[in-house]
Amino acid sequence: MPLKVIRALDNFIMRAEEFILSWAVILISVMVVGNVLSREILGRSWVFSDEVSNFAVILATFMGISYAARKGRHISMSAFFDVVPFKIRKALAIVIPGVTALILFGLTYLGYEYLMSVYERGRVTAALQVPVYLMIMFVPLGLFLGGVQFLRNMWINIKEKDVYLATEKKDYQ
Repeated sequence: MPLKVIRALDNFIMRAEEFILSWAVILISVMVVGNVLSREILGRSWVFSDEVSNFAVILATFMGISYAARKGRHISMSAFFDVVPFKIRKALAIVIPGVTALILFGLTYLGYEYLMSVYERGRVTAALQVPVYLMIMFVPLGLFLGGVQFLRNMWINIKEKDVYLATEKKDYQ
């Protein structure tokens, strides 16, 4: 039963990440293109465009960490990894995601500390007067979810015989 709940939660998080990433990219496009068209046709820019675009970029960047780690689409320097023998590749497939997860959890803590300092100051955006912490809260959340995904990547490499680049992406070397 608990495994079914965890799988359902994982599936929900993946769908939420896909939704957030898709709409963040669409929002960035609409803001950039719409602002250019408004400036060229009407002679004035949208005052809120910069704030909304910044929010969407932060959202896509930090929520994308987890999604990229889940799908094995994160940046990797694989030249050395690809040429070493299987046992070393297997060890690296355990150590690298473990270290990455630790770093992401450390950054989660720092991001949370920053979020709390922004919240306590009560900063708001200039044009829309939206509390800045609402934008920044996705930084520690995305870093934490990314750390969890890298832990999963490490675990699957401990558990399985083959080498996995991500929980959903096997290394076919």
